[in-house]
Amino acid sequence: MFQWLADNWWALWLTIFLVFAVVEMLTLDLFFIMLGGGALAGLLSAFAGADLWLQIVVFSVVSLLMIGFVRPVALKHLRSSPADQRSNVERLIGESALVMEPVSADGGLVKIGGDVWTARSDTGVLAAGQRVVVRAIDGATAVVDPQEPAAQQDSTAQ
Repeated sequence: MFQWLADNWWALWLTIFLVFAVVEMLTLDLFFIMLGGGALAGLLSAFAGADLWLQIVVFSVVSLLMIGFVRPVALKHLRSSPADQRSNVERLIGESALVMEPVSADGGLVKIGGDVWTARSDTGVLAAGQRVVVRAIDGATAVVDPQEPAAQQDSTAQ
């Protein structure tokens, strides 16, 4: 068995790739698929007849290059989806909300659409009844900023 493996390193590289692919399906963070790409490069170098040390170097270099250059670009594209394709809480970012209870850095309540959310504001205390804009969602808390009055919005848009 070990003699066969020593003669057929490609089988080990294929197994490593499949393991990384399964782990990637479970984690979905685009890290293990980059390592899988390195394993495929090792597989190709094994088919080309490279020594084991060179196969390991090829795996390492390709994996590091993919993690350093391909993964950030892929993550950027995944996270910058158009507004009509955003899902779940991402759709709330930029939405208008109504302050139900005063909101400060310590907390408060806002109504976004038909749902009441806990909220916080880094810009001071926001009074009940005030309109705000959702800047971010941090766990189950909406981070809000005061909404500019309509007259100010028109003058800044020009």
